[in-house]
Amino acid sequence: MLSELRISGLGVIDEAVAEFAPGLSVLTGETGAGKTMVVTGLRLLAGGRADPGRVRRGEDKAVVEGRFDLAAAATMDTGDRRELDELLEDADVELDEDGSVIAARRVAADGRSRARLGGRSVPAGTLARFCAPILAVHGQNDQLRLLRPDRQRDAVDAHGGEATRTALKAYRDAYRSWREAERSLAERTGRARELAREADLLRHGLDEIDALDPRPGEEDELDAVIRRLTDSEELREVAGQAHTALTGDGEAAEPVVGVLDHLRHRLAGAGDPALDAIATSLGEAVTAVGDAATELGLYLAELPEDAADLDSALERRHELKTLTRKYGADVEDVIAWAERARARLAEVDTSDSAVAELRAATDRLAAEVAARGAELTAARRAAGDDLATRVTAELAELSMGGAGLVARVTPAGEGLAGATESGLDDVELALDGPAGLVPLGKGASGGELSRVMLALEVVLAERSGGGTLVFDEVDAGVGGRAALSIGRRLATLARTHQVIAVTHLAQVAAYADTHLVVHKSVDGGEDGVVSGVRTLGNGDRVTELARMLAGMEDTDTGLAHAEELLARARSDKSQAQVED
Repeated sequence: MLSELRISGLGVIDEAVAEFAPGLSVLTGETGAGKTMVVTGLRLLAGGRADPGRVRRGEDKAVVEGRFDLAAAATMDTGDRRELDELLEDADVELDEDGSVIAARRVAADGRSRARLGGRSVPAGTLARFCAPILAVHGQNDQLRLLRPDRQRDAVDAHGGEATRTALKAYRDAYRSWREAERSLAERTGRARELAREADLLRHGLDEIDALDPRPGEEDELDAVIRRLTDSEELREVAGQAHTALTGDGEAAEPVVGVLDHLRHRLAGAGDPALDAIATSLGEAVTAVGDAATELGLYLAELPEDAADLDSALERRHELKTLTRKYGADVEDVIAWAERARARLAEVDTSDSAVAELRAATDRLAAEVAARGAELTAARRAAGDDLATRVTAELAELSMGGAGLVARVTPAGEGLAGATESGLDDVELALDGPAGLVPLGKGASGGELSRVMLALEVVLAERSGGGTLVFDEVDAGVGGRAALSIGRRLATLARTHQVIAVTHLAQVAAYADTHLVVHKSVDGGEDGVVSGVRTLGNGDRVTELARMLAGMEDTDTGLAHAEELLARARSDKSQAQVED
């Protein structure tokens, strides 16, 4: 639930704070007061595009902050709540003691945008994911988008819930595999000669590499061997002299090990404690020198003596060099090229057997697409029928009892000819009324279309569980009794959701649990107009409703009419609660 909204430097709003409560909250105000800026602020919180043109003239930035009470989100879908908790954990965001969290968006006049969640800087996309399950903004532009066929299909899919989501995912997986197989088959059959040449080149390269069978790291090993073989005589002389000095040559020379050991014995037997420590050090030296002598002996034993070994190593190095000149910078690159070549060779194999195998696989995948598409079509028809039934019932509540919604799910083409990643269907929402069955937007007046769209939004919102629903002038083009119907429907919806409605109709505003007015005043600043938001008490509500009715807030007749409207709204709401 949105409990508080703070806006500064946005459009005509210099600084404003709006406090929202559960139930139905309405925002009213004169034209140009800034009602739209409140909705714009909420869209920014929901991750909407940051438009620097919305920054108030003379300000360097616009800031919007919203406090969301997540403790009141117990009615959220379990999956949505889990995803929300995971998002907060990933962003290292902790809730306040009252279970709320503040989301904020700042838009600079130079176009730069910053988003924060719980005091932490986050990408705007994270803010959008946070708001997705708890805040939905429905405006006149959203209504126009619902007139597009793809949006109507999305609406039916959304209403279908898990069944449609599962069917759509299965279809898309099959469709993508089928399209990839078709692409590969077309490539092999349409470019057979070119692919055959490519295959020959790949086989030639693989034959060269396989003949030498290079190993990872082999170049470094060969380089080390070649260095040792090239310098073996010098290395043998140096190591041999050191080994002889340490161990003796069997003649008169006394080995270093023997000399050190003799000195150790003499010092240890001198009987002087000071010399004992030195004798111990000499003992350690004897051990170290003995180890070195042993290692030198092993080194000398391993030094190659055959010149043929050097020739063999140089030849192998030359052979590897021919591979690295053609297929990569080093042996590892050559091996990687061979792996890619084998994978590509399987793709460009144009032999009759390979093409036949791929054709059979493509046919199997096409059958899979058809089967998954039929399942998706069935899920959509079930969802469309249910959506149409529910929306038709809503239209009756909105004084359109003679009209009904029809969801038509028809094949997009014969067989798989009309297949797209979205399915095999064309989905169209139509209005069944006095003029017959006509697509949405073609046979309805502006007021009727507003009510149809409201009914659609209401039904779609019911599937979303709890949360905050924002309606921006969905009552455009409506008046009289139909306006009262919209007010009643929003009030009913507000019993399961927090509803915030921007309206210009007193008949709708009368049903509010909380009435906020966006007011403007003229100052001497650069912009000339300053807007703010305040919550109305009962007396002020009567005055505001009278102004909305006919600009008659200063007349007894206008005030009486407003009081009568408020009384009727309270009666309708009380009656609805009794019926429940």
